[in-house]
Amino acid sequence: MPTSRLATALSLMVLACIATAARAADPDPAPPAPEWTFPGSVDLASDYVFRGLTQTNKKPALQGGIEFDHASGFYAGAWGSNISWLSDLTKLGAGDVSSSLEIDAYAGWRAKFADAWGLDVGLYTYYYPGDYPHGFTSPNTTEVYVALSYAIASLKYSHTLTNLFGIAATKNSGYLDLTANWEFVPTWVLNAHVGHQHVDGLGSASYSDWKLGATKNFDGNWSIALAYLDTNADESFYTNPYGTFQGRATGLLTLTKTF
Repeated sequence: MPTSRLATALSLMVLACIATAARAADPDPAPPAPEWTFPGSVDLASDYVFRGLTQTNKKPALQGGIEFDHASGFYAGAWGSNISWLSDLTKLGAGDVSSSLEIDAYAGWRAKFADAWGLDVGLYTYYYPGDYPHGFTSPNTTEVYVALSYAIASLKYSHTLTNLFGIAATKNSGYLDLTANWEFVPTWVLNAHVGHQHVDGLGSASYSDWKLGATKNFDGNWSIALAYLDTNADESFYTNPYGTFQGRATGLLTLTKTF
């Protein structure tokens, strides 16, 4: 073979090897993010405490939920738990109240901006299926909410469009919630919260609540949380027919599996 042809052939082989090596060195492109995701969780809790008040008369609760998230920021979800605070009212002798389940549905839009900032707005409905005596004020409650977050902290305000959890003439009540979750060491998260429930038209029912606790995360999307909760709620108003003060200081242990 002539020298010029040999040189050309060798040059082409070298270029081919370089191109092959470059392709091998380049990582495969990351797959595009899915348009929809479906996060969910199941909890076993020593008590169901909502805004500082026990919903199960200090007894355990089984809870779970699922959410449908779109890449645009829009989402919708459902969540449920056993409760007893409504059926406990039967002891008052005002008639049979059979509801023992809470089913929540919600939808909204959330977004991140300016790196650490976040915005979340939406509509949330608390629904309590069951049988109620004639004239019983419906406990079903619908709220609109807006939350602003920065780094580990978030500030959220929820405003009722209906009566507040069966308390008559309390439309336009509101709940302000300041929460922080700080991973101070890997897999350990410090949880802190303070909130205030304003009950419109019934000042004696308004109160503040707070929480301090920690969550330990494990492999397999398991976690366990321990927290201390307390309120300054009016004991005479928030004591149920069994003599339990619903806003009493308490410890809360929760086992969670996310998926």
